Amino acid sequence: MMTGKRLVISALVLALVQIGFLSWIIAGRAAILRDGKDVLLKVEPIDPRDLLRGDYIRLGYEISRIPVKMIANIPADKFSSDDTSIVVRLKKGADGYWQPTVAWFGQAPTPAASDETDIVGHVGEGWSLREEGGSIAPDYGIERFYLPEGEGMAIQDDMRVRPFAVRVAIAANGTPQIKALMDGDKTLFEEPLY
Repeated sequence: MMTGKRLVISALVLALVQIGFLSWIIAGRAAILRDGKDVLLKVEPIDPRDLLRGDYIRLGYEISRIPVKMIANIPADKFSSDDTSIVVRLKKGADGYWQPTVAWFGQAPTPAASDETDIVGHVGEGWSLREEGGSIAPDYGIERFYLPEGEGMAIQDDMRVRPFAVRVAIAANGTPQIKALMDGDKTLFEEPLY
C-alpha cells in the first residue's frame, strides 16, 4: 500500500517539475519579447517549407555573414574558429535597419552605448580567420519563422520583389527573439507573448 502512495507522489512531483520547467522556458521567452530592445533587420528568404512542421521562412540577415576583419579579438596565432559564442554590436542606420559595427568572440569588452545593442550568436568550428575578405556565419536562433499553412511560398515570392524585415527583441544578455515579420511598414505576423 505504501508503494502505491509513493508512486503517486513521485509522479505528481515529476509532473510539477516538468510543468515548472516548461513555464520557466515560456516566461523567459515572453520576458525577452516584452522587455527586449526592438531591432529591425532586413531579411531574405532561403527555404520555405519543413515537412514536419509546415510552412516557414528560413531567414538570412545582414548579420548572418560577419566579415572576419570586423572581429576585434582574434589572436594573431589563431587560424580557424572554435565552437564558441560571438557578440555582434548593432547600431541603427539612417534607413531604420540595424547593422553590425564590430564583433567579439566570447564577450564584449565594453557595454553597448544607448544607441547600440549587442546580439549573441554561435559560431561553429572551422571557419577560416585568415582568408582575405573572409567571413563567418553565426547562428542567432532567429533564422526560422513559422507561418500559417499555405503562406510560405507566397511570402517567399513577395520577398524577392520588395523589402521585408523582421522585428527582433534582444534581451540585455544579447539573446534574440523574433517579434514580427514585416512587409515594408506593415506587420504580417506577430509572435504572441505566450
